[in-house]
Amino acid sequence: MSNPELSQFFLSLVLLLSAALACGHGFARLGMPRVIGEICGGLLLGPSALGLVAPELHTWLFRGFAAQETLLSAFYWLGMCLLMFTAGFNLSPSLAREDRRMLAALVAGGLVPPFALGWFAAPLLPNSAGADPTAFALVVAIAASVTSIPVISRIFMELGLMDGRFAKLTLAAAALQDLVLWVVLAIATSIQVRHDADITGLGGAVAMTLVFALVSVLLLPTLAHLASRLTAWRPGEAPLLGYAMLLCLAFVATASLLEVNLIFGALLAGLVIARFPAKRFEAAKTRIADMSLWFFVPIYFALVGLKIDLPGDFALGVTLAFLALSSVAKIGFVAGAARLAGADGGRGLDFGIAMNARGGPGIVLASVAHAAGIIDATLFVAFVLASILTSLAAGTWLRRRLAKGAALAA
Repeated sequence: MSNPELSQFFLSLVLLLSAALACGHGFARLGMPRVIGEICGGLLLGPSALGLVAPELHTWLFRGFAAQETLLSAFYWLGMCLLMFTAGFNLSPSLAREDRRMLAALVAGGLVPPFALGWFAAPLLPNSAGADPTAFALVVAIAASVTSIPVISRIFMELGLMDGRFAKLTLAAAALQDLVLWVVLAIATSIQVRHDADITGLGGAVAMTLVFALVSVLLLPTLAHLASRLTAWRPGEAPLLGYAMLLCLAFVATASLLEVNLIFGALLAGLVIARFPAKRFEAAKTRIADMSLWFFVPIYFALVGLKIDLPGDFALGVTLAFLALSSVAKIGFVAGAARLAGADGGRGLDFGIAMNARGGPGIVLASVAHAAGIIDATLFVAFVLASILTSLAAGTWLRRRLAKGAALAA
């Protein structure tokens, strides 16, 4: 790369990170999820804003030389992997014994009916990318079912609800539900890779995904503990940071070689870290989360916004139909399941709207599916906008409920 090309590349990173942090801060000050602001920062720099008023400047900044898009794509994938890595080591759905009935109801209501609706409604949505029909239906079903743990966690923290029963139940249900959905996404992308394979090949894709997950989560931590005892190896905090990152990259590379979705590999790496002794890894996990959430992840979300071409790829009918049907199903079935488990109507609706927030995971799903050729740009925009709007709706609803005296902290 020449010096002018290096200058353009670093300038593009500076602009993306600046826009993401500034807009994220602005949204947070307004009481809205920071992630939505980070995406809007990318929107301002993308074809939806800067590309309309100054197309030549937009092209020079982000497609100024042949390798620039490839270099930015590397940051895009690294940010996405680190987002899922940190999500993995924060997934710990533990709950009191007396709340297990409600937890089971929330998981069943939030997962099964919305997933089934998405599966059967998939043929009604445009499959313009020519994806494998099974992979396409699975992705639509996941998009109708997913819940954003990072977004609702941040909302709960901002509202002082994090230690209450309502928040713990919601997060535990979302963690169990999303873990299943990430397995399904890994299977969907494997099916898409083997688009022309027979049923034996597709069965092999499913088996490989499940074996990789079971070996990773159940066997590797045990082997690592055994090796640590045999060698008396006790690295300090700083080396643990490097080894944790090495583990993440190794899982991502292995998943890619096995034709398992690499984002699922990053999530599994986080789950493996979560099974190590908390005290030893706490400092490393905190440093990784800070580095990821304040540098790589904002750049990733800004690049998501940069990819959105609202004038060119926005289809109002498709977006509204998907948003309305999936939200009615998710909210309605979660609220109904909560009522059957003993919650009153208001609390059931609180559960439904909170679990309908799709935020970061919904956007990661759209990114992975689009990159894999399962959905086209129109559905990518529809899924991203649905993630943004449902997250905003959840935050607004819970704030208003608190203002009216709802006992959400209990």
